[in-house]
Amino acid sequence: MKETTAAPNEAPAAETAAPDPFAVIEKLSAENGELKDRLLRSLAEMENLRRRTEREIADSRAYGVSNLARDMLSVADNLARAVESFPADERAAADAALKALIEGVELTERELHAALGRHGVTKLEPQGEKFDPNFHQAMYEIPNESLPAGSVAEVVQSGWKIGERVLRPALVAVSKGGPKSAPTTGDDPPATP
Repeated sequence: MKETTAAPNEAPAAETAAPDPFAVIEKLSAENGELKDRLLRSLAEMENLRRRTEREIADSRAYGVSNLARDMLSVADNLARAVESFPADERAAADAALKALIEGVELTERELHAALGRHGVTKLEPQGEKFDPNFHQAMYEIPNESLPAGSVAEVVQSGWKIGERVLRPALVAVSKGGPKSAPTTGDDPPATP
């Protein structure tokens, strides 16, 4: 009796069939494409994060003192009012102690403005400029024939900005402007009253 036994190293015929190489290549190629796509998306996301972080750091440096500067504006206003409260003729007639006090207040005001300026905080001086609602707040209109309509005729309270952002808009009076003249063409003679 002769027994046929399979060698221990041989596998059954169904397990030994090699997978289709084209299917394996296609599967690996699809996986490779998916991994490349994920890598590119991750790189783009990291680049966007880097740019956003740089922008936030720059904004933090530029505008980080906004709250302190906003609080200091009332101090600057009060110093300006103190300096303006002494007319020039009274300053000339004042005794030495009063002159020293006035000079001290002026010096303090200049130093405060310089300190604010070192941090990018600047005063808005809109007198005579065209009214800009981004930087000015209109309080009232006044007739002023020397300025065109829509110009800042008076500054009620000065405005301040930090960088390009407004800390406090300037409170202004807007000119109604002089009388409007009728537009003339080159052919028409000027109108006579």
